[in-house]
Amino acid sequence: MIIRKVLLVDDEPDIREIAELTLRNLGKWDVRSTASAEEALAVAESYAPDLVLLDVMMPRIDGPTTLSLLRKLPALARTPVIFLTARVSGDDAASYLALGALGLIAKPFEPRALPGHIRALVARSERPSHPPPSAQRG
Repeated sequence: MIIRKVLLVDDEPDIREIAELTLRNLGKWDVRSTASAEEALAVAESYAPDLVLLDVMMPRIDGPTTLSLLRKLPALARTPVIFLTARVSGDDAASYLALGALGLIAKPFEPRALPGHIRALVARSERPSHPPPSAQRG
């Protein structure tokens, strides 16, 4: 899978700013960032991302619910989603992966390592004999 465009959904302005700069400058990806599920749903189809980075804990509509709403949009039904979360215990990780997430990246993350973690999760998902790792720490 080639990543050209990333939709970043996180309610924390600092996380959005750091991740967006890193993904653009080091990942060399076009990035659209949104602060809520509502914003993400409003732009997702027209933006047509190759990948969605989605915060788990957000006000009003959380990440897992947002994922289920994104899956109802025909253009995003199969778009890979990686959760960003501070909750990476075994049970939490398993439940997020069961929802169809490609993987998890733990917060706080090392900004310079973020593009590499994303590429590793995508690469692992493309190899059928290796299940994706539950979480990557930066």
